Amino acid sequence: MFLRRRSHNHHENVSAQQDAKVNELKAGIGPLAGSSLEYCTDACLRRYLEARNWNVDKSKKMLAESLKWRLSYKPEQILWHQVANEGETGKVYRANFHDRQGRTVLIMRPGMQNTTDGDNQIRHLVYLIENAILNLPEGQEQMAWLIDYTGFSLNTNVPIRTARDTINILQNHYPERLGIAFLYNPPRIFEAFWKIIKYFLDTKTFNKVKFVYPKDKDSVELMSSYFDADNLPVELGGKATMQYDHEEFSRMMTQDDIKASNARRSENKLNHTNNGYSRAEVVPEPLPLTPPAS
Repeated sequence: MFLRRRSHNHHENVSAQQDAKVNELKAGIGPLAGSSLEYCTDACLRRYLEARNWNVDKSKKMLAESLKWRLSYKPEQILWHQVANEGETGKVYRANFHDRQGRTVLIMRPGMQNTTDGDNQIRHLVYLIENAILNLPEGQEQMAWLIDYTGFSLNTNVPIRTARDTINILQNHYPERLGIAFLYNPPRIFEAFWKIIKYFLDTKTFNKVKFVYPKDKDSVELMSSYFDADNLPVELGGKATMQYDHEEFSRMMTQDDIKASNARRSENKLNHTNNGYSRAEVVPEPLPLTPPAS
């Protein structure tokens, strides 16, 4: 009884301390408007604090850099038709299932690389990260990555610079969004590449990366603890037969673009009511959801 009460009190104290940190960070970044205001929810501030071990000053610096990046890169305004060519082979797509913790799953297949424009490859991935976040169940803030190395070769490998920039965006601008990443059956030629890119990973991200080999019982069991075999594609050791359909996936992404646009409009109206900002101050005009006629 005493131990239970003590544990409960300890949890309350930690929670109160964390709430105070969130409020301190909120005060530190000052008043916000537009997309920055929409982005900086209490849950968002907690992710930045968690990423910097609840150090407010470090979290503030990290968040300021993210807000600067988001204002410049505008990830929430990327539309599917702008990056659809990158997805033609299904090299990255959102799965139609979740892991055992209810997290959105992104499936990546480096062996299906179909372009050479590193900047657009990153833009395509950023779009899908934003989309994965949009489709997170209520109460869940992280996603899972499944990386299938079937067909991987040096010819399909991304340049070191692109890999580094991708890691930088994930770690610095989407803190605590990655829950787990499984690298399934990477070939030996990947080892040299991994030896380089692992130095770009911070400790927290590095610890979330797991290698899985079909003949290694422990790694297979670890993966099974995160995913139901009935959901996993056969290529990833599961029982589901899946084939990427680019047209169907494109329809789904276009619908999600409309859903995201409507959600932003609703959020803008709420911000206008609660904060007194004019519409022009809150958000720029939305981009068209379909490419203009030629």
